[in-house]
Amino acid sequence: MSTRIKTLNPETTTGKSKELFEAVQKKVGFIPNLIKVMGNSPALLQSYLSLGDIAVTGNFSNKFREQLALAIAEENTCDYCLSAHTAIGKMNGLSEDEIEKNRQAEASDVKTKVGLQFAQSITRNRGNLSLEEIAEVKAVGYTDEDILEILLNVVSNTLTNYVNHIAETEVDFPKVEAGKFTQNA
Repeated sequence: MSTRIKTLNPETTTGKSKELFEAVQKKVGFIPNLIKVMGNSPALLQSYLSLGDIAVTGNFSNKFREQLALAIAEENTCDYCLSAHTAIGKMNGLSEDEIEKNRQAEASDVKTKVGLQFAQSITRNRGNLSLEEIAEVKAVGYTDEDILEILLNVVSNTLTNYVNHIAETEVDFPKVEAGKFTQNA
């Protein structure tokens, strides 16, 4: 499958993209196709990696950030990100059942569920939320800081979702498709 934006070869890439590829290789052990596509714009790739580094310093666990990524990718119908975050979610302790539920903004924990629904609403409504939605997310214990951190995760994940839509990035993880579930959550 060819993508609509070229997938760079890390062996022949030079300059800033090469440096960023090496950093990703060192950090995760390989260079995903998404990164190889983003490398066409070193500014975009560096911005994305910086957003990720910033998100890690926030209040949320890796597990919750993966749950958010799954809910956002499902809302944006991004198969690449669903595939990647299913694999990464499993590495962060999510079960198959949790992953499927999280994609549908469901969780056994009420606070997690409301956070996932909030992230999907931000995505779906392009940030135009009702007072009731803000009140609901605060009622389960999210602070103003947390609300903005959920937004940070929406922005970072939506960036990758849109890159994948535009490029039609070849999935290099076990394939997961938006809207296809093995069970009802």
